[in-house]
Amino acid sequence: MLDKTINLSIPVKESILFSLKESTDEFSQELLYLSALMLYKRRKLSLGKAAELAGYNKIDFIFKLKTEGEAIFDYNDDEIDEIFSASKQLP
Repeated sequence: MLDKTINLSIPVKESILFSLKESTDEFSQELLYLSALMLYKRRKLSLGKAAELAGYNKIDFIFKLKTEGEAIFDYNDDEIDEIFSASKQLP
């Protein structure tokens, strides 16, 4: 299956880019990364799909997350207990 790329147009005032001291390309890349990160954290995208959205391969995305101090696997206590309980039932 081939994925078709679509282009989105998002209006941004030049003053925002000026305040950020970023070019259009830098801002676009950062926006994609932050969107991918948020969608991954909200569990709307897998790690691989989030990496793809951000323009990284999976390994580079993991390193970027680590560099930024972001959790790669973010489970709460109940989820961890569930995982360990399920693993005890394995043969």
